[in-house]
Amino acid sequence: MAHAFSKFGAEGWYCPKCNKPLERVSVNVEYMGASFFVELPGCPTCGTILVDQELSSGKMLEVEKLLEDK
Repeated sequence: MAHAFSKFGAEGWYCPKCNKPLERVSVNVEYMGASFFVELPGCPTCGTILVDQELSSGKMLEVEKLLEDK
């Protein structure tokens, strides 16, 4: 089940399920047989990861196009 994230001013991002501040975590991302690690904000308790719109529609789209061209 996907969870929405809440942003509370200067305090940063919090997990809506656990209400814990997100921390930078290393995440293994796999796509079309390629695997690579990226650092993303994640919940230290439940492990839910935040992929913001800029990353998903910007950088990830660029990577997706590069991998599909190969």
